[in-house]
Amino acid sequence: MKRMIVTGSSGLIGSAVCEYFHGQGWEIHGIDNNQRAVFFGPEGDTRWNQHRLQETLSRFTHHELDVRDRSNVLGAVEQIQPKAIVHAAAQPSHDRAAAIPFDDFDTNAVGTLNLLEATRRFAPEAPFVLLSTNKVYGDAPNRIALEELETRWDYNDPAYEQGIPESLCIDQCKHSLFGASKSAADLLTQEYGLYFGMKTCCLRGGCLTGPGHSGVELHGFLSYLIRCNLEQRPYRVYGYKGKQVRDNIHSLDVARFIDGFIRAPRCGEVYNIGGGKANSCSILEAFELAERLSGEPMQFEYDERNRIGDHICYYSDLRKARAHYPEWDITVSLEQIFEQIAAAWRVRMRKGSGV
Repeated sequence: MKRMIVTGSSGLIGSAVCEYFHGQGWEIHGIDNNQRAVFFGPEGDTRWNQHRLQETLSRFTHHELDVRDRSNVLGAVEQIQPKAIVHAAAQPSHDRAAAIPFDDFDTNAVGTLNLLEATRRFAPEAPFVLLSTNKVYGDAPNRIALEELETRWDYNDPAYEQGIPESLCIDQCKHSLFGASKSAADLLTQEYGLYFGMKTCCLRGGCLTGPGHSGVELHGFLSYLIRCNLEQRPYRVYGYKGKQVRDNIHSLDVARFIDGFIRAPRCGEVYNIGGGKANSCSILEAFELAERLSGEPMQFEYDERNRIGDHICYYSDLRKARAHYPEWDITVSLEQIFEQIAAAWRVRMRKGSGV
């Protein structure tokens, strides 16, 4: 039976990957140590998701392991002998990174190096997928000509009509420390593919989302926004009049793309992976969708100070991903994403877990 290692297995993408590939007949080895609760406090706790996977997936094994633990990461890959590795573990917040720079870099950059080297030594034929981020582009997207519309900012340059391509330069721009640590991980993953001939790819995600997200203010845009609406707590908007735009992709569609790459891997590839223009929305537009779904008004506070390095408008150009993997495309619409996240929060609120 084929074995897969999934790091960050209790998180949004990790758990979705575990479920998807378990359904494809794989034996899943999840690596997670609930570091999200350390980074974000009790509301970021993912133990509930770990327990759900252990209860529902018969071929899932949980490994309580920190990706920064080099010797045990090497030992795990040597022992498991995976046929594929999906690396979704990370410190995911560019705001939080400034307060914990060593933890951020050691988790994102050094943890990725540990896994890549373990793969090279003990499973060199295994496709390796890194969940990277659009923050590797820093604030370079903000240099593109924009136009202000009634409810959003949008690109005012025909070259970016379809969104941000993988060719956008990542140099000479402000990234946040999180963006810098993830850029290091991204470059290492490319290099292990190009230098050693390993089957690696970086997925530079937009807003990866879905009902499995433990959304908090510092990470998990849609999940946290919808939760605020349902609980009638104020959501804080940082700058840009609430018209900043993100593209949103369901965790299932991310898992489906990973499946395509594992079936037909390439060396050292990079893909922008998000919802594209069709699944994009501004914060103001997200407010409207949440209100329409719940029937409750959106409570919010406005702070004129934008977050450092924040994108004014970002949505992914998906043409390269679609060209390389033509059987893949977005299957879950923005409206369906909202409905699923709201339903998941209602269940958790009824159970009284709050997480």
